[in-house]
Formats: sequence, C-alpha cells, structure tokens
Amino acid sequence: MDLESLGWSPFFGEAFEAYREAGFVPLRVVAHQGNLYTAIGEDGEFSGRMRYECAQMGDFPAVGDWIVAKINPENGTMFIRAVLPRRTKFTRARLNKGAYVGEQVVSANVDVLFIVIGLDQDLSIGRIQRYVAQATPSGAEIVIVLNKSDLCKDTDEFVVSMKEVVGGVPVIISSAMTGEGLDEMLSHLERASTGSLVGISGVGKSTLINAILGDGQLKTGEVREHDSKGRHTTTHRQLIILPNGAMLIDNPGMRGMGLDGAEEAVSGMYEDVEAIMRQCKFRNCQHVTEPGCAIKDALASGTLSKDRYRSYLQFQKELLVRSYGKKYRSRIRSEVSRAMKRREESLKKMRNG
Repeated sequence: MDLESLGWSPFFGEAFEAYREAGFVPLRVVAHQGNLYTAIGEDGEFSGRMRYECAQMGDFPAVGDWIVAKINPENGTMFIRAVLPRRTKFTRARLNKGAYVGEQVVSANVDVLFIVIGLDQDLSIGRIQRYVAQATPSGAEIVIVLNKSDLCKDTDEFVVSMKEVVGGVPVIISSAMTGEGLDEMLSHLERASTGSLVGISGVGKSTLINAILGDGQLKTGEVREHDSKGRHTTTHRQLIILPNGAMLIDNPGMRGMGLDGAEEAVSGMYEDVEAIMRQCKFRNCQHVTEPGCAIKDALASGTLSKDRYRSYLQFQKELLVRSYGKKYRSRIRSEVSRAMKRREESLKKMRNG
C-alpha cells in the first residue's frame, strides 16, 4: 500500500527525514499484542519488537503510530528504532493500587474518536463524562454512538440525556443488526482518515466494524442477558482498513478510564459550576457553611443540579489526588475525602430541609 492511503502526511515526513539515509522505513502500527507489534507499509506487513529503551510507557508504540523500522522482507520481520511524533493521541491514566504511574496511549494519530455506548445497558452518565473528558485533549473529533437501538424502545430519551451531558458533541443512534447509523458514522471518516472505537466491553464495537465491512472479519462474543456484559472477545487493539479507504481501530473493552491530563477538559465540561463558584463572597469558599456561598444558593434554588455538582466534586477529587507526588498522595486523599464528606453532609441537609 502507498503511505498516503495509510494516513501519511508531511507532518510525519518531516520527522522521518533524519532516519531516511540510514536505511530505515516508515510503517504504521496496525496491531499490538503483548510486546509484539504488527505494522504495514509500502513493502508489506511486518512483525517485531521495540529494540530501544523508552523512558516511560507512553513512549512505546501504540496502534495507529507511525514507527521507524528496519525490515527483513524475506521473513517479514522488523525491529523498531523509534516512534514518530503523534499528531493526536487518546490516552488514559495507568494506575497501580490507585496511584498514577503514567499514561497509556490507547490510540495514536486518530481523526475521530467514537465513544460507543450500549442502549441495552444502564446509562452511566458518570462513565460517559469521563470518556468525553479524557477524549477532549486528544486532538481528535469526538462522536457519541448510542448502539443497539434495535434493543431500545425509546431512543429519543437517551439522546436527550446525552445532549445534556456532552453538549455539542455529535450523537449517533446505531444498530449493527439493522444498519441504522452506519452511514452516519462513515460520514465522519474520509479516505485515509482514522477512527477509533472505545467503550466498555459488550457495547458492540467489533460488531459495528463487521457490519461496516459486511463480513465477520472480527471475532465477536455473546453478551450475557442478565447484565448485558460482553466477554472481552477483542483481546488486543487492531487497525482495520474499511471499503471506503478509511480506517477504524478496534479496542478491547475499557471499564476503567483513569483521567490523565484532563484538567482543562473537566474545567470546560463544568464551566457552569465554576462560573457559579466565582460568584461566592469569599475566594477560598469551601461551599459548606460559608456565608455568601453562590454554590449553596444555586443548589437550594435548583439552578445547579445536586447530581451535577456531586459529579464535579468527584472529578476534582481525582485530579487533585493525582497531582500530588506518591509520598503525599495518601495524606491528600484522606484530606480530600474529609472535605468531600463535609460537602456531602451539606447536600443531605439541603435535601432533607
């Protein structure tokens, strides 16, 4: 395949020039399983490993990355010398016992992030907010896909709920069984552009890709009827080339979405809450017992939803704890938890009052 059809652009070409004379070639990573990578380029498909040490996990190749490699056309192997700068990247925080240990790059050089939600499952507003918050700094367009409309009687209700949560983010109703929404998804993907499907297990990401492809190329599993949870059939990330020349990355289900570098996105999502906070009488208002608290007034009058404020507090708690070093994280978590408890007690008094 020619590089341009795989998404190559002058952005990557400029970064690759330093390696060209040394006999390296550019390849795009299409699959990653364990420490083995599969990549394709003008000379075909190759498999191999990263041969050079990386300072942190986020420096390792991810599906969608353009890599600098030495290839052996005779046996289809390669070794990876470097990863070219990323035009966009969707990441999540890597956690160890609740502590932040670095970023995990889920998809690289993606034009559109499709956040897929199953309409046969409980609609977790908090989870959707986390996905949108983490996707916002990626640099990619964000699209919400409400999938399995064939299993939902009233999709309009869900669309209204989504728009209240995600604002101007496009929302698509889809069904791999009926074909609804597939053309609308493809309208966001031009030739040589790349999309990435993310969401928890069982929402139908692989099934959507199979419906677009028109075959059963990707293995799918049944969803348990009692809880609508999938069986994690997709075990590794892979890039699929579509009939229209666009590409889609299929990802395993991600139940956890640790926030990483999402402070500005969270602030943007809750601009209304922070605007109210700026009206408080005291700049260091804790919004619990202080006089002249605009947050308390907004909660009492119903101008600010208690659920929305609680969701904002949860985001702020996680971001604050993560911003401190490992040495102080436990103490900060305890202090923030006590502050959260005081605010929750204040909310309960308002509710009972």
